[in-house]
Amino acid sequence: MSTPTFVLVHGAWHSHHTWDSLVPILESRGYAAVTLDLPGAGANAAIPTSFGQRPLDPAAFATEPSPNAGVTQDERTAAVIDAVRSATGKGDGKVILVGHSLGGLTISPVAQTIPDELAAVVYLTAFLLPPGLTAGEVITGELMAEAKVPACFLADPAQVGALRMDVASDDPSYRAKLKEAFFGDLTDEQFAEAASHLHPDEPAQVAGVPSPIDAQRFGRVPRHYIRCAQDQAIVAASQDFMISSTDSAIGGVTTVHRMDTSHSPFHSDPKGLADILISIAN
Repeated sequence: MSTPTFVLVHGAWHSHHTWDSLVPILESRGYAAVTLDLPGAGANAAIPTSFGQRPLDPAAFATEPSPNAGVTQDERTAAVIDAVRSATGKGDGKVILVGHSLGGLTISPVAQTIPDELAAVVYLTAFLLPPGLTAGEVITGELMAEAKVPACFLADPAQVGALRMDVASDDPSYRAKLKEAFFGDLTDEQFAEAASHLHPDEPAQVAGVPSPIDAQRFGRVPRHYIRCAQDQAIVAASQDFMISSTDSAIGGVTTVHRMDTSHSPFHSDPKGLADILISIAN
Protein backbone atom coordinates (compact mmCIF):
# COMPACT_ATOMS: atom_id res chain seq x y z
CA MET A 1 0.00 0.00 0.00
CA SER A 2 1.28 3.46 -0.93
CA THR A 3 0.86 5.92 1.93
CA PRO A 4 1.82 9.54 2.68
CA THR A 5 4.30 10.47 5.39
CA PHE A 6 3.38 12.56 8.40
CA VAL A 7 5.65 15.38 9.54
CA LEU A 8 4.77 16.14 13.16
CA VAL A 9 5.53 19.55 14.67
CA HIS A 10 5.30 20.01 18.44
CA GLY A 11 4.00 23.03 20.34
CA ALA A 12 5.40 25.47 22.89
CA TRP A 13 7.62 24.11 25.68
CA HIS A 14 7.41 20.67 24.05
CA SER A 15 9.74 18.59 21.86
CA HIS A 16 9.69 15.57 19.56
CA HIS A 17 8.77 13.49 22.63
CA THR A 18 5.25 14.88 22.16
CA TRP A 19 4.72 12.15 19.59
CA ASP A 20 6.29 9.16 21.39
CA SER A 21 2.98 7.32 21.81
CA LEU A 22 1.51 8.30 18.45
CA VAL A 23 4.36 7.39 16.08
CA PRO A 24 4.41 3.63 16.87
CA ILE A 25 0.66 3.45 16.17
CA LEU A 26 1.05 5.18 12.82
CA GLU A 27 3.98 2.94 11.91
CA SER A 28 2.08 -0.21 12.90
CA ARG A 29 -0.57 0.82 10.40
CA GLY A 30 1.88 1.40 7.58
CA TYR A 31 2.54 5.13 7.85
CA ALA A 32 5.94 6.74 8.22
CA ALA A 33 6.29 9.73 10.54
CA VAL A 34 9.05 12.34 10.86
CA THR A 35 9.48 14.33 14.09
CA LEU A 36 11.92 17.04 15.09
CA ASP A 37 12.86 19.48 17.82
CA LEU A 38 12.22 23.00 16.58
CA PRO A 39 14.96 25.63 17.00
CA GLY A 40 14.77 26.72 20.62
CA ALA A 41 12.99 23.54 21.74
CA GLY A 42 13.88 20.13 23.11
CA ALA A 43 17.54 19.36 22.52
CA ASN A 44 17.86 22.76 20.82
CA ALA A 45 16.55 24.74 23.80
CA ALA A 46 18.88 27.02 25.74
CA ILE A 47 18.08 26.92 29.46
CA PRO A 48 18.36 29.87 31.88
CA THR A 49 20.97 29.33 34.60
CA SER A 50 18.46 30.10 37.34
CA PHE A 51 16.29 27.16 36.23
CA GLY A 52 18.99 24.69 37.23
CA GLN A 53 19.48 26.11 40.70
CA ARG A 54 17.31 24.44 43.33
CA PRO A 55 15.56 25.46 45.42
CA LEU A 56 14.43 27.90 42.76
CA ASP A 57 15.16 31.58 43.37
CA PRO A 58 11.89 33.16 42.14
CA ALA A 59 13.38 36.64 41.78
CA ALA A 60 16.32 35.42 39.69
CA PHE A 61 14.06 33.22 37.58
CA ALA A 62 11.70 36.13 36.97
CA THR A 63 14.42 38.48 35.73
CA GLU A 64 17.20 36.48 34.04
CA PRO A 65 17.22 37.23 30.29
CA SER A 66 16.39 34.13 28.30
CA PRO A 67 19.23 32.51 26.36
CA ASN A 68 16.48 31.25 24.05
CA ALA A 69 15.10 34.71 23.23
CA GLY A 70 16.89 35.08 19.90
CA VAL A 71 15.12 32.17 18.20
CA THR A 72 13.06 33.42 15.26
CA GLN A 73 10.01 32.15 13.43
CA ASP A 74 11.99 32.15 10.18
CA GLU A 75 14.44 29.65 11.71
CA ARG A 76 11.59 27.38 12.73
CA THR A 77 9.91 27.63 9.33
CA ALA A 78 13.17 26.72 7.58
CA ALA A 79 13.71 23.72 9.87
CA VAL A 80 10.28 22.30 9.09
CA ILE A 81 10.67 22.89 5.35
CA ASP A 82 13.84 20.81 5.58
CA ALA A 83 11.93 18.10 7.46
CA VAL A 84 9.17 18.06 4.85
CA ARG A 85 11.67 17.70 2.05
CA SER A 86 13.47 14.88 3.85
CA ALA A 87 10.14 13.12 4.31
CA THR A 88 9.30 13.02 0.63
CA GLY A 89 11.69 10.07 0.27
CA LYS A 90 9.47 7.97 2.50
CA GLY A 91 6.03 6.53 1.75
CA ASP A 92 4.50 7.64 -1.52
CA GLY A 93 6.30 10.98 -1.59
CA LYS A 94 3.31 12.92 -0.28
CA VAL A 95 3.53 14.73 3.06
CA ILE A 96 0.83 15.58 5.57
CA LEU A 97 2.06 18.35 7.88
CA VAL A 98 0.68 18.30 11.43
CA GLY A 99 1.19 21.04 14.02
CA HIS A 100 0.18 21.06 17.67
CA SER A 101 -0.63 24.24 19.61
CA LEU A 102 2.01 26.93 18.94
CA GLY A 103 3.32 24.62 16.21
CA GLY A 104 0.53 26.15 14.14
CA LEU A 105 2.67 29.27 13.87
CA THR A 106 5.22 27.19 11.96
CA ILE A 107 3.09 24.98 9.77
CA SER A 108 1.19 27.98 8.37
CA PRO A 109 4.24 29.71 6.85
CA VAL A 110 5.55 26.34 5.68
CA ALA A 111 2.30 25.72 3.80
CA GLN A 112 2.43 29.28 2.46
CA THR A 113 6.00 28.77 1.22
CA ILE A 114 5.78 25.24 -0.26
CA PRO A 115 2.07 24.57 -0.87
CA ASP A 116 2.64 22.17 -3.73
CA GLU A 117 4.85 19.94 -1.58
CA LEU A 118 2.06 19.18 0.90
CA ALA A 119 -0.93 16.87 0.57
CA ALA A 120 -2.64 18.44 3.60
CA VAL A 121 -1.99 20.54 6.67
CA VAL A 122 -3.49 19.59 10.04
CA TYR A 123 -3.90 21.85 13.07
CA LEU A 124 -4.10 19.84 16.29
CA THR A 125 -5.80 22.28 18.68
CA ALA A 126 -3.32 24.75 17.22
CA PHE A 127 -2.97 28.38 16.24
CA LEU A 128 -4.59 28.61 12.80
CA LEU A 129 -4.34 32.37 12.31
CA PRO A 130 -5.99 34.40 9.54
CA PRO A 131 -3.77 36.80 7.58
CA GLY A 132 -2.12 39.47 9.72
CA LEU A 133 -3.18 38.14 13.12
CA THR A 134 -0.59 37.20 15.75
CA ALA A 135 -0.72 34.50 18.40
CA GLY A 136 -0.20 37.18 21.03
CA GLU A 137 -3.39 38.91 19.98
CA VAL A 138 -5.32 35.66 20.31
CA ILE A 139 -3.73 34.78 23.66
CA THR A 140 -4.64 38.15 25.16
CA GLY A 141 -8.08 38.27 23.55
CA GLU A 142 -11.40 37.96 25.35
CA LEU A 143 -12.08 34.43 24.11
CA MET A 144 -8.95 33.18 25.89
CA ALA A 145 -9.83 34.76 29.23
CA GLU A 146 -10.49 31.34 30.77
CA ALA A 147 -7.30 29.71 29.47
CA LYS A 148 -5.06 28.28 32.18
CA VAL A 149 -1.60 28.75 30.66
CA PRO A 150 -0.96 32.39 31.65
CA ALA A 151 -1.29 31.43 35.33
CA CYS A 152 1.84 29.29 34.86
CA PHE A 153 4.05 32.16 33.64
CA LEU A 154 6.74 33.19 36.14
CA ALA A 155 8.36 36.10 34.28
CA ASP A 156 7.39 39.09 32.16
CA PRO A 157 7.95 38.03 28.52
CA ALA A 158 8.84 41.59 27.56
CA GLN A 159 11.60 41.63 30.18
CA VAL A 160 13.15 38.18 29.72
CA GLY A 161 12.30 37.51 26.06
CA ALA A 162 10.53 34.23 26.75
CA LEU A 163 7.29 32.69 27.90
CA ARG A 164 8.78 31.16 31.04
CA MET A 165 7.46 28.33 33.22
CA ASP A 166 9.04 26.21 35.94
CA VAL A 167 8.45 22.85 34.31
CA ALA A 168 10.62 21.15 36.96
CA SER A 169 8.73 22.58 39.92
CA ASP A 170 8.07 20.29 42.87
CA ASP A 171 5.46 22.66 44.32
CA PRO A 172 2.14 20.75 44.35
CA SER A 173 -0.01 23.81 43.66
CA TYR A 174 2.11 24.92 40.71
CA ARG A 175 2.26 21.41 39.25
CA ALA A 176 -1.52 21.24 39.53
CA LYS A 177 -1.73 24.40 37.40
CA LEU A 178 0.54 22.87 34.75
CA LYS A 179 -1.50 19.68 34.70
CA GLU A 180 -4.78 21.54 34.39
CA ALA A 181 -3.48 23.73 31.58
CA PHE A 182 -2.04 21.03 29.34
CA PHE A 183 -2.74 17.54 30.61
CA GLY A 184 -6.07 17.57 32.44
CA ASP A 185 -7.13 14.09 31.35
CA LEU A 186 -3.82 12.34 32.17
CA THR A 187 -3.04 10.30 35.23
CA ASP A 188 -0.48 11.73 37.63
CA GLU A 189 2.07 9.21 36.32
CA GLN A 190 1.40 10.20 32.70
CA PHE A 191 1.66 13.86 33.64
CA ALA A 192 5.01 13.36 35.35
CA GLU A 193 6.40 11.64 32.26
CA ALA A 194 5.07 14.32 29.92
CA ALA A 195 6.35 17.17 32.08
CA SER A 196 9.83 15.64 32.20
CA HIS A 197 10.24 16.44 28.50
CA LEU A 198 9.25 20.12 28.69
CA HIS A 199 11.69 23.06 28.56
CA PRO A 200 11.13 26.28 30.51
CA ASP A 201 11.63 29.08 27.96
CA GLU A 202 9.52 29.43 24.81
CA PRO A 203 10.88 32.28 22.64
CA ALA A 204 8.41 35.13 23.07
CA GLN A 205 9.04 36.87 19.77
CA VAL A 206 7.42 34.13 17.68
CA ALA A 207 4.05 35.03 19.22
CA GLY A 208 4.30 38.50 17.71
CA VAL A 209 4.79 37.46 14.08
CA PRO A 210 1.70 38.15 11.93
CA SER A 211 0.27 35.21 10.01
CA PRO A 212 1.55 35.33 6.41
CA ILE A 213 -1.04 33.12 4.74
CA ASP A 214 -3.08 34.00 1.67
CA ALA A 215 -5.65 32.31 -0.55
CA GLN A 216 -3.35 32.02 -3.56
CA ARG A 217 -0.72 29.82 -1.91
CA PHE A 218 -1.80 28.58 1.54
CA GLY A 219 -5.35 28.29 0.28
CA ARG A 220 -4.30 25.60 -2.22
CA VAL A 221 -3.48 23.15 0.58
CA PRO A 222 -6.36 21.07 2.02
CA ARG A 223 -6.56 22.05 5.68
CA HIS A 224 -7.93 20.23 8.69
CA TYR A 225 -8.45 21.18 12.32
CA ILE A 226 -8.64 18.72 15.22
CA ARG A 227 -10.80 20.45 17.82
CA CYS A 228 -10.24 19.35 21.42
CA ALA A 229 -13.33 20.11 23.48
CA GLN A 230 -11.72 19.95 26.93
CA ASP A 231 -8.66 22.03 26.06
CA GLN A 232 -7.70 24.51 28.79
CA ALA A 233 -4.69 25.93 26.91
CA ILE A 234 -6.43 26.98 23.68
CA VAL A 235 -10.05 26.95 24.74
CA ALA A 236 -12.73 25.61 22.40
CA ALA A 237 -14.25 29.03 21.72
CA SER A 238 -10.88 30.32 20.55
CA GLN A 239 -10.34 27.26 18.37
CA ASP A 240 -13.73 27.92 16.74
CA PHE A 241 -12.89 31.60 16.22
CA MET A 242 -9.63 30.80 14.45
CA ILE A 243 -11.27 28.26 12.16
CA SER A 244 -14.13 30.54 11.15
CA SER A 245 -12.01 33.68 10.77
CA THR A 246 -9.46 31.90 8.59
CA ASP A 247 -12.16 30.44 6.37
CA SER A 248 -13.78 33.85 6.07
CA ALA A 249 -10.49 35.59 5.25
CA ILE A 250 -9.07 33.24 2.62
CA GLY A 251 -12.04 31.20 1.43
CA GLY A 252 -12.46 27.47 1.34
CA VAL A 253 -13.47 25.31 4.26
CA THR A 254 -11.36 23.90 7.07
CA THR A 255 -12.45 20.31 7.72
CA VAL A 256 -13.04 19.93 11.45
CA HIS A 257 -12.49 16.71 13.41
CA ARG A 258 -13.51 16.49 17.05
CA MET A 259 -11.93 14.93 20.12
CA ASP A 260 -13.25 15.13 23.67
CA THR A 261 -9.80 15.56 25.20
CA SER A 262 -7.48 18.04 26.83
CA HIS A 263 -4.73 19.92 25.01
CA SER A 264 -2.69 16.70 24.74
CA PRO A 265 -4.58 13.91 22.94
CA PHE A 266 -1.26 12.39 21.81
CA HIS A 267 -0.92 11.33 25.45
CA SER A 268 -4.52 10.72 26.52
CA ASP A 269 -5.91 9.17 23.32
CA PRO A 270 -3.12 8.42 20.82
CA LYS A 271 -5.17 5.73 19.07
CA GLY A 272 -8.08 8.11 18.53
CA LEU A 273 -5.68 10.73 17.20
CA ALA A 274 -4.06 8.19 14.88
CA ASP A 275 -7.49 7.20 13.56
CA ILE A 276 -8.22 10.82 12.63
CA LEU A 277 -4.85 11.36 10.98
CA ILE A 278 -5.17 8.17 8.95
CA SER A 279 -8.69 9.16 7.89
CA ILE A 280 -7.19 12.41 6.57
CA ALA A 281 -4.47 10.46 4.76
CA ASN A 282 -7.13 8.33 3.10
